[in-house]
Amino acid sequence: MTEITTTTKTKTPRQQNTLWTRDFTIITIGSVISMLGNSMMGFAMSLMVLDYTNSSMLYAIYMVLFTLPQLVTPIISGAILDRFSRKKMIYTLDFISAGIYLLMAITLMKGIFNFPMFGAVVFILGIIQSTYMIAYDSLYPLLITEGNFQKAYSISSMVETMTVVMVPVSTFVYNLVGIGPLMIINAASFAIAAVFELQIGHEEKYVEKRKNEVDNSGSKINQMLIDIKEGVKYMRSEPALLAIVAYFGINMLACGAMDVLCLPYYKQNFPNGEYLYILVFGMSFIGRAVGGGLHYKFKLPTKYKFMLAMAIYIIIALGEGTYMFLPVGLAAAVCFITGISGVTSYTIRISSTQNYVPDEKKGRYNGAFQLITTVGLLLGQMTAGLLAQKVDERIIVFAVNMLALVAAVTIIGGHRKEVAKIYNTDN
Repeated sequence: MTEITTTTKTKTPRQQNTLWTRDFTIITIGSVISMLGNSMMGFAMSLMVLDYTNSSMLYAIYMVLFTLPQLVTPIISGAILDRFSRKKMIYTLDFISAGIYLLMAITLMKGIFNFPMFGAVVFILGIIQSTYMIAYDSLYPLLITEGNFQKAYSISSMVETMTVVMVPVSTFVYNLVGIGPLMIINAASFAIAAVFELQIGHEEKYVEKRKNEVDNSGSKINQMLIDIKEGVKYMRSEPALLAIVAYFGINMLACGAMDVLCLPYYKQNFPNGEYLYILVFGMSFIGRAVGGGLHYKFKLPTKYKFMLAMAIYIIIALGEGTYMFLPVGLAAAVCFITGISGVTSYTIRISSTQNYVPDEKKGRYNGAFQLITTVGLLLGQMTAGLLAQKVDERIIVFAVNMLALVAAVTIIGGHRKEVAKIYNTDN
């Protein structure tokens, strides 16, 4: 058996301070406000597009226009954000988003809707969203005190899970008052979040460090290209990070397939199938909330994190690959288990990698991760949609999850020693 290395950092009493520092509290409050508003807005905008256009094709174009920037933006913004203040980028983008949603609200409340113009705005929002997530993911770990990464990311996962409750709320409010007031609420949430984020006092030391590494070419574009090449070189030098990114890219194939096949399967094969889908799939979000609470209260044993992660990758693949074959009650129970497993996987992966990657390289690493996982998601959605014309949805979902299982065993398991050095850390 290959020996698994366990790394334990020695902590001083000073380093064992509370997680809830001023900066961490501010970014958490800002995240809650903006995520709740944005999640409510996202579903309502989908309903609005269908109502205004009455076209599945235009709805698909709307989805593609929002997602497309995520295939290009991460690499560019990741390089920029390793030189530029991530804090400034976050609150600047939130203020810009507030202005965009306010202008859209005014336009739509006047009864004006032009799909090409709306599509252009959605494309810009996609760029903003992609850049924001990389900036946020790269700043967030800098605001966590030593030894509190697991606890911090359990909070992050619970906040993201909370946003799901806004979907039925947004449906009710949209049907009651229309899209305009919802956009005003979302604009206000972004503005409030930005005001909070302005108060973050963390000194981003990596910015000054990168200034001293500027190439003599004098061109900012050349410097950005050099930074991208350095990011690629760094990733190549880190087989464990490459393995983690590759596995999650393949795992997102399964997620993409489930995104487009699970709801249609339940809707087409059961009376009131959409409600059964909410019941079954909703249990995974309950599981994520329960798991997040457990991770906040109890710390995972350091030396078993890698083994636990491997077991979880297999459990998730088996559970998500088979639950569509099961009776509704049993399927809901399986989804609850995969929900707890999913948040555990997320907590181990993100707390370990963000603690491991140097501050001045976090933007490029997070950009690469977002790019690969987005490609996997889109490929999964498109491939599953095409195959579903000829093949049972359940067979497709089972097959892609078995592919994810094989990827876990061969890619993560094949780099067992290297990945364990990252996962088995006291963070």
